[in-house]
Amino acid sequence: MSQTPIEELLADLGEPNTYPRELSWLSFNARVLQEAKDPRVPLIQRVRYLGIFSNNLDEFFRVRVAEVRRMISVSSGGQRQRAKKLLAAIQYRVRILQQQFEEVYETSLRELARSGVYLINEQQLQPEQITFVETFFHDKVLPELEPILLRDDHPIPLLADESLYLAVDIATSEGPQYALLEVPTSSLGRFIEIPSRKRRKGRVYIALDNIVRACLVQVFRGVFEIESVAAYCFKFSRDAELEIDEGINESLIAKMALSLKQRRRADAVRFVFDETMPPRLLDYLRKRFDFGKYDSMIPGGRYHNSKDFIEFPNAGPRHLEFKPLPAIPIPRLEQDMSILANIREKDVLLYFPYHPFDYIVDVLKTAALDPDVLSIRICLYRVARNSRIVDALINAKDNGKFVQVVVELAARFDELANIAWAQRLTDAGIAVIFGIPGLKVHSKIFLIERREEQEIRYYSHVGTGNFNEKTARLYTDFSLLTFDQDIGRDIAKVFEFLKYTYRRPDYDFLLVSPHNCRSRLAELIDREIGHAREGYRAEILLKCNNLVDQQLTRKLYEASQAGVKIRLIIRGMCSLLPGVEALSENIKAVSLVDRYLEHPRVYVFHNRGKPEYFMGSADLMTRNIDFRVEVLCPIRDQDAQQTLQHILDQQWHDNVKARRLDADQTNQLVTPKKNAAHIRSQESIYRYLSSGKLPRYPKTKMRLPSIRRRRN
Repeated sequence: MSQTPIEELLADLGEPNTYPRELSWLSFNARVLQEAKDPRVPLIQRVRYLGIFSNNLDEFFRVRVAEVRRMISVSSGGQRQRAKKLLAAIQYRVRILQQQFEEVYETSLRELARSGVYLINEQQLQPEQITFVETFFHDKVLPELEPILLRDDHPIPLLADESLYLAVDIATSEGPQYALLEVPTSSLGRFIEIPSRKRRKGRVYIALDNIVRACLVQVFRGVFEIESVAAYCFKFSRDAELEIDEGINESLIAKMALSLKQRRRADAVRFVFDETMPPRLLDYLRKRFDFGKYDSMIPGGRYHNSKDFIEFPNAGPRHLEFKPLPAIPIPRLEQDMSILANIREKDVLLYFPYHPFDYIVDVLKTAALDPDVLSIRICLYRVARNSRIVDALINAKDNGKFVQVVVELAARFDELANIAWAQRLTDAGIAVIFGIPGLKVHSKIFLIERREEQEIRYYSHVGTGNFNEKTARLYTDFSLLTFDQDIGRDIAKVFEFLKYTYRRPDYDFLLVSPHNCRSRLAELIDREIGHAREGYRAEILLKCNNLVDQQLTRKLYEASQAGVKIRLIIRGMCSLLPGVEALSENIKAVSLVDRYLEHPRVYVFHNRGKPEYFMGSADLMTRNIDFRVEVLCPIRDQDAQQTLQHILDQQWHDNVKARRLDADQTNQLVTPKKNAAHIRSQESIYRYLSSGKLPRYPKTKMRLPSIRRRRN
């Protein structure tokens, strides 16, 4: 029996003990699609998971697949052959996922209809609805349309990346004619509510592209004698890589703006089209767009740009969406005492979205007004559209504080927004630093300097997520607010490095990429290896988004073979193969996909019963450890350690939304054992943070020393 492209690739890997990160990422997106299929998930949320799946896939092609295509172009020999096999395996897996997506989509439409929410096409319109659609088209849609007639003697204008297009097939008395239409979803939205049918309850929606289909003749009336006309959706995904010349003859902002314009002209790495498109039209487009054999041409259903389902309206009962979970206030932060005084008394560990993000804004607003605060330094990577963080920083400047902001212009897909924020901050008189050539500044830190009793004291923040009010409601992330002066001095060194990049600081407590993060993580793993070999209990628990770094993967294999028990909670890519005999049999791994996107990075080392906890921005990826400025901070407060441990324990024992990560990435759900409590960790954590109540699960003994019988 012949091998699939994936089996052929895995059999031919240069690294036999790793799983290709690109295929592992597709396994993660398959977990998202599982949520869209899961009947236990509220229906509207399942529809929105379809949008998340599609949006993820768009980014995957723009970044990962584009990188593989570049590898094919620039490499030779065995490396080029492996890249070609990897691309074939990706295309094979994507086609399977696309088929599954279409099946879930059709099922979702039927279930929506049973719930009184109808998403219809132009062929299902009743007479009274046709009148509404034609009026809407004439008043709202037609003025936005700019048809492009396709002529062999005229080049096709540049088409926008990730926009939705219709390829129009017009039968005329003079023969077939072709045209392109961009569907104006950015200005009008994708889903348009129309009047419901007579004597039928419920809400009715139609996709904007179907409104265009219903009125196509009006677009080309007077141009051709039309016998028939049909339209077929397609879209591009382009290479998202930015090329920035590091010369000094123009500002970094100008270079970034130019590079973003060039991105619009980048090679298309994917062409997704309606599989019912006539072969002659598809072949015509293939030739006109000059697609090569390494371009991904992916047939699909009638609709594309399904990322729009992320914003699908809930027109039905409330039970069709997740029940809201109001943010949980922290009682001691709700008192009249200044939040800075609260931090001075005791560290504050926040866990979003369970806790209000307002506390972070409050710290900066308080610092902006406090007459004893001298300066605020902060790193911004992605901020909300209407950012109260930025407002607080400008207010601090207006109140005479020194404010320094490190803005990472190269935050992928947020570059234009960050250019605008940088200009606004600069206009306000704030000292803006644009990061370091070759190193993205990904740290989630700020530092407040305050004069207290004739000395300068530090109030510090280290987090796992961005200073973004919107994503703080959608992603789980930790933030540590601390008065620990040891931590503050190390963070001050990070900001000094960001200003004077030729200096290399020595950090006493922080793990900072690209300086000491790799070496310190290796030392911490080696310490557990040493304890295991001496006969002591040795454990490691790692929670992060991605684990793909080869050196750390090999180090974890070494730890497993020495007898260290390793637990991994990995949201996305995992190149490590858990549970392989004689290689990783002491490693177990799970992945969580639920209503919130799991985003934290937390690393725990048993240390003979005196565990060390680290939390911060660095994933276990080569780019994060060697080519970014990242900060991992020790959690030294015992109450914060206990809270972290309880949260991690609940996630590890999740038997509702956890998937077991095995060596084949099969995404099997973890199921509860007989008579065991059902633990859905995101819900049980909410109850724990609200009331202190823990679910029933086998308690870990991470904090208790344990010595095995020494080996002879």
